[in-house]
Amino acid sequence: MKKRKIDIAVISDVHLGTYGCHADELIAYLNSIEPKKLILNGDIIDIWQFRKRFFPSSHLKVLKKIIGMASKGTDVYYITGNHDEMLRKFSGHTMGRFKLVDKLVLELGKEKAWIFHGDVFDISIQNAKWLAKLGGWGYDVLILMNRFVNWVLLKMGREKYSLSKRIKNSVKGAVQYIQSFEKVAAELAIDNEYDYVICGHIHQPKKEIYQNSKGKTTYLNSGDWVENLTALEYSLKRWKIYNYNHDKLSPFFVDEDLKEMDLDELIASITKKEEGLRNIEIVEDSRDDD
Repeated sequence: MKKRKIDIAVISDVHLGTYGCHADELIAYLNSIEPKKLILNGDIIDIWQFRKRFFPSSHLKVLKKIIGMASKGTDVYYITGNHDEMLRKFSGHTMGRFKLVDKLVLELGKEKAWIFHGDVFDISIQNAKWLAKLGGWGYDVLILMNRFVNWVLLKMGREKYSLSKRIKNSVKGAVQYIQSFEKVAAELAIDNEYDYVICGHIHQPKKEIYQNSKGKTTYLNSGDWVENLTALEYSLKRWKIYNYNHDKLSPFFVDEDLKEMDLDELIASITKKEEGLRNIEIVEDSRDDD
């Protein structure tokens, strides 16, 4: 089947290396698109919960696929998050079309998009990192339990059920936190005259226009590949939320080109000098207000 050509794809919160990661579904999605730019908006590799005994081949295939996309002409930007914060000491490093950054500003014609993971707004991470990490382990256990529940439900011919999503939506504090997160991000974007602010972190896919006395902006969140299986796509001068669960991507599950190449060949190919103009300019962001 023919791949969809889009300008930008944004994914976040993949959490490679954890039981909750839907790596096979993500590979199918990446195989179905041909983006000019792929933005990985944090928590792609879950270094917090990394275990040597658990990193399945499907998780490695995701990394292989991303490197392969860069070697074939896609500009890949890895924006660091809290679960992969160890990579922040390498921020600014570039390898061919692959660049590691903490934040990114894209110029989309006359509009500007401000992109960052969003953990800077999380007080629990800033002031009690050990507690946030403990919560991450608990979340992983909950996902394991949820997988067993869903296996039983499918055997009974019933629909899947998300325990963690149900808990989040029923806890008033969690709902207020999400609303506060979105409001703060939008207000900062308006203050700094950004037309779009794009985050991850809270695993809640969303597209909403915020407006106050100073102006307006569009808040976007790419969701995650643990529960929602969503991404953001920019094409024909508009953003939309892509939902894997609403699509049929089985024909894209296997990428024959990647099967024939090993990881060393992919890394070598990504560093080759490539020519050509980029349709969307990258603007260096010297502001420290995020």
